[in-house]
Amino acid sequence: MIKALIIEDDPMVAELNRLYLEQVGGFQLVASAGSAAEAMKVLKKKKVDLILLDIFMPGINGLEFLTQLRKSEIESDVIIVSASTDSQSIRKALQHGAVDYLIKPFEYERFRDALNAYKKRELLMKNKEKLSQKDLDEQIFNKEEEEIVEKKPDLPKGISRDTLKLVWDHILVTCDTSFTTEEMAQRVGISRVSMSKYISFLRGQEVLNTEISYGAVGRPVNYHRINQLKVKDFKQYLKEIQ
Repeated sequence: MIKALIIEDDPMVAELNRLYLEQVGGFQLVASAGSAAEAMKVLKKKKVDLILLDIFMPGINGLEFLTQLRKSEIESDVIIVSASTDSQSIRKALQHGAVDYLIKPFEYERFRDALNAYKKRELLMKNKEKLSQKDLDEQIFNKEEEEIVEKKPDLPKGISRDTLKLVWDHILVTCDTSFTTEEMAQRVGISRVSMSKYISFLRGQEVLNTEISYGAVGRPVNYHRINQLKVKDFKQYLKEIQ
């Protein structure tokens, strides 16, 4: 799970950010702070991977806090969530390493996309020691080769293309090792019941092979593994994700 910290002085906005964060999945909120001083106390005690940071706050503002954060060599990533639209603030935020910038008021879909992009990047960084230019272009900088736009196949009811892409990204990093439904549900951050639906869909597309392991005690366990021969055909279900 990615550990997140919300820094927002408006309690209603902080609560909205918390609810949005929970909906995305794969993130754990370690704390909410109403000021930069309060946030720094949290960061000294707890590991935080991602900070959702407002700019307009009492005392030290968000940009000043971001500068302080980098001088302190705290390695938490930052997504700015602010009503500030002036180019100088945006430029400064990016220069100090903000990985995304959300302007209030924003739609949930934009918030979700920002967090999913971050989660995808983190997954890639943690599971690959070296990255190719193709990895950087496709996974980090969102550059893709131009291709003819085709009608993509519909997904069955109960299968979200966003979640399917997320599940598939996690499965890819198994590097052909087998896994159980429960293990993958924990990695992705969704329920076992939900993961079962996606595993069943993937098996139906023959992109996963399943073997049953009969232990000495208890129920048999299904172990799943990527079927590389079907991966190319399966990718048509993912191409609508930008």
